[in-house]
Amino acid sequence: HVQLVESGGGSVQPGGSLRLSCGASGYTYSSNCMGWFRQAPGKEREGVAFVYFGGSRTYYAGSVKGRFTISKDNAKNTLYLQMNSLKPEDTAMYYCAARFLWGLSLRPEEYNYWGQGTQVTVS
Repeated sequence: HVQLVESGGGSVQPGGSLRLSCGASGYTYSSNCMGWFRQAPGKEREGVAFVYFGGSRTYYAGSVKGRFTISKDNAKNTLYLQMNSLKPEDTAMYYCAARFLWGLSLRPEEYNYWGQGTQVTVS
């Protein structure tokens, strides 16, 4: 039984930082594509940051590039998202997701496993 469990969300002021964590159990994810999506009220779920191709590549949405950093600790089966210089427009529910394949996808429907989400509020 695969579980992804996010933590680390919260409320911060603009310019602040948060680090999200996603613990994976029942899932050997070291080679597959994993990443973070977010969804603000009334908006579609969007891809934020991903690690793929066996961990050799990363992808960042243009809106977060230079401010967010994705990383993973294979020994701990944990994915992280370090978020710096947060802006009010970063406010959303953030979801960890994993898929069966190595390659990158920005389409939520192509992900096989999802966490329950963690709220990030910047105001």
